Amino acid sequence: MRLRTALCSAVSTLSALALLSACSSGSTSASAGDAPLVGVDYPRSDTDFWNSYIKYTPDYGKKLGLSLKTTNSQNDVAKLTANAQTFISQGVKGIAMAPQDTAAIAPTLAQLESKKIPVVTVDTRPDTGNVYMVVRADNRAYGEKACQYLGTKLDGKGKVVMLEGGLDSINGRDRTEAFNDCMKKNYPGIKVFGEATNWDGAVAAQKLQTDLTAHPDIKGVYMEASFALSGTLQVLKQKGLLVDPKDRKHVFVVSNDGIPEEIKSIAAGKIDATVSQPADLYAKYALFYLKAAIDGKTFKPGKTDHDSTIIKVRDGVLEDQLSAPLVTSDGGTYGGVPSVKSDDKSLWGNNLG
Repeated sequence: MRLRTALCSAVSTLSALALLSACSSGSTSASAGDAPLVGVDYPRSDTDFWNSYIKYTPDYGKKLGLSLKTTNSQNDVAKLTANAQTFISQGVKGIAMAPQDTAAIAPTLAQLESKKIPVVTVDTRPDTGNVYMVVRADNRAYGEKACQYLGTKLDGKGKVVMLEGGLDSINGRDRTEAFNDCMKKNYPGIKVFGEATNWDGAVAAQKLQTDLTAHPDIKGVYMEASFALSGTLQVLKQKGLLVDPKDRKHVFVVSNDGIPEEIKSIAAGKIDATVSQPADLYAKYALFYLKAAIDGKTFKPGKTDHDSTIIKVRDGVLEDQLSAPLVTSDGGTYGGVPSVKSDDKSLWGNNLG
């Protein structure tokens, strides 16, 4: 009888422990399940810049306590629209996206607003429609910084090629218009050959080659993003122009993104400058603002605590303009624009492991 009582007591104790363990396990699961679910659409994965953004996103999602669903719209607004429908069906509490066609995304934004799903757009700002926050840098400043650098290096005279991005994107329009406006105002002696490329590296290389053949005295190139880097270097090499910056045949090249390959190319003297578009901070603050939206927080125009400024673009649209410095080999000032040395450890392009 004593043995039976002891066995029953042991079984009872084990059962209690098992129940306690099950309850504890359920509690952990519930905590993980409490992480707000958000959708992140990656706009493309065929450039180093966007692949860097993709790499940063899950890490920041984890740090902010968010659960992520991700898609890739591959530079196609129809796919982005379909991906948004998928997110809706999955019950996401907010969506981060980077629409490359900033006009055609309006109906999708209207639908999401009607369903009270906050949207943060990254890198681009929609032409119409409301979003909770736009996370990007001042893209007009990109064009102006490139203009001031090239204008200074060319002593205000000569010829340059501008390899434009897609003009269906506000980024392409901002960079193109600002570069042209700055050149006309500050360096009227410089002739600009504007070439539409739709962010296509092969098209950019072909047009640059054509321009250099027709105008062998071209002395500057502004690439509106790193999509054109490889092709530009290849064309310059074929033309015998990929030479040391001190060589009189050198063509001054300014890029725009700040990817590791650009940083290395500046150090090697292959290109001369870039504007560091913050892929890491795009990922961080896209998710930061989604969480803030879910938590019911609001923001106003003004300085932030992370070295940026929130501006009011129009009713229903605020934009956090993150810092994007000019990067050069010497860290000098060009046309009044200060730059950061290419080996500066604060640049995300030097810290992407």
